[in-house]
Amino acid sequence: MSGGSMQASWRERVLTVIAEIPPGRVTTYGRIAAMAEGASPRLVARALRDLPEGHELPWYRIITASRRLADHPGAAEQRERLAAEGVLLDARGRAPVERMWP
Repeated sequence: MSGGSMQASWRERVLTVIAEIPPGRVTTYGRIAAMAEGASPRLVARALRDLPEGHELPWYRIITASRRLADHPGAAEQRERLAAEGVLLDARGRAPVERMWP
């Protein structure tokens, strides 16, 4: 038994939550995991890594618990996209608390 359908369900829940993050707001891997039953912050990161090329999900609105960008190849693009939505990181690389969602 592979449990493939269970896997799909946590992944679907994670992607559904990500799709709901409004423009100009950010949230954390942990908050997404808390809203997506059966997921953990690590699984949220895996779901993001596995997204197909050309998808429309706002992956760039997801940050770490310390309100920083995760260390990944898309971090520079992530910073630019957030800035375009008015989310400016402070000198320490942190997103403003008032931009957190939910």
